[in-house]
Amino acid sequence: MIAIANDHSALDMKKEIIALLEEMHLEYKDFGTYTSESCHYPIYAARAARAVASGECDRGILLCGTGIGISLAANKIKGIRCATCSEPYSAELTRRHNDANMLAMGARVIGPELAKMITRTFLTTEFEAGGRHTERVNMLAALERGEDIE
Repeated sequence: MIAIANDHSALDMKKEIIALLEEMHLEYKDFGTYTSESCHYPIYAARAARAVASGECDRGILLCGTGIGISLAANKIKGIRCATCSEPYSAELTRRHNDANMLAMGARVIGPELAKMITRTFLTTEFEAGGRHTERVNMLAALERGEDIE
């Protein structure tokens, strides 16, 4: 199941991404917002991120004006590795190398077709488990726990 959330600036993009998820036959849970009235993106980021962190959802997609604010909010939730991507190559590598479990994109930065390409790449790319990538993801988790990694 894919968690999806947005702020007011990305409502139309969310509709495009939901259509893609349906085309890919992927279940999703929409954590809002559902209107174009100005809202606070950390609320919606936290809802979706908690669902991913708890295992209720496998991965998440977050949308706001730039993708930056909503990703910062999501990354405050323990266990979340959210990357803001504006092109497919970064989406591929953040999955392969960082095991990112959430993707953020900016509706004021990219168009809907590019957003769908990025989303498809993010959702179909697997983590290259083992070796340096797993070691580095483990280091990220240690930092999150407040541990010294040097």
